[in-house]
Amino acid sequence: MSDYYDAFEMSPVPAPGPDATPPEPFRGIYGMPAFVTIPTSDLAASVDFWTRGLGFFELFGIPGRVVHLRRWAFQDVLLVPAESVPEQAPAMSVSFACVLDQVDSIVEACRALRPDSVDGPRDTPWTTRDIAVITPENARIVFTAAKPFDPASQEARNLEAVGITPPGVGRGDNEEHA
Repeated sequence: MSDYYDAFEMSPVPAPGPDATPPEPFRGIYGMPAFVTIPTSDLAASVDFWTRGLGFFELFGIPGRVVHLRRWAFQDVLLVPAESVPEQAPAMSVSFACVLDQVDSIVEACRALRPDSVDGPRDTPWTTRDIAVITPENARIVFTAAKPFDPASQEARNLEAVGITPPGVGRGDNEEHA
């Protein structure tokens, strides 16, 4: 686990810190390396929740067929019509990065639209603050914000114990070691 490539230059996710600001919404067209397709029995209600609650925007839509939503670059969701949706959220979740100062506003916006839709926020042992949101389609969406890394913290010691060291500590990026 100690071999890694520090690829922050290609990620829209800002470095963690108290002043981290989210990138602007990305409206360009690209080959999507990954995306989520979510079936919905009420396309209009789903678009409303995802845009007003979760902060996505409509990149484009094909009426009655698909709505392509996006937040940051590489955070793409396709909403597609379905006759029905599961009665409860699955154990599986999909996670999207955010920054710390977005967590409370996402919680407030989602609870204003669906009062019981949010669980959290919770701090994790891997230095993030997470919220889980159950959408109108019963999808479990997690927003995760990196907290500033403190190399003297218990979290840092826990990560080091399993072989994870922060970038720039003890080796170059993507180096091969025998």
